[in-house]
Amino acid sequence: MIEILTQYIDSIAKIIEFVGVMIMVLGLIYAFYKTISSLGHFTDETYVSIRQAVGKSILLGLEVLIAADIMATVVTEPTLKDVLVLGFIVLIRTFLSLSLQVELEGRFPWQSKKSASEKRLNTPQADKI
Repeated sequence: MIEILTQYIDSIAKIIEFVGVMIMVLGLIYAFYKTISSLGHFTDETYVSIRQAVGKSILLGLEVLIAADIMATVVTEPTLKDVLVLGFIVLIRTFLSLSLQVELEGRFPWQSKKSASEKRLNTPQADKI
């Protein structure tokens, strides 16, 4: 009974991994479509919009892949090596997610939007305005 349940959970983890990859692929296709459709009037705002679309799809895909990795590791009899590998994978993907979120929003997730904009106003360049 437990072996059957383990096989189901392992299959579900593989499906979730596929979904995570497809999220990233579809996000890239969407960004590519936005690029092609805006070739005649490509502006800075268009570039930012395309960049954010790619970043958001990668971010969501990474989150889904982390969930799939956790499920796949929990379902097996984890050895110390498996747990360490999972820990490093989660650590790397979490760092990538955090970096992408800071890149997209210009602030850390725990900062309020107001404090991030205040910091930008207190830069030496803002004093020249």
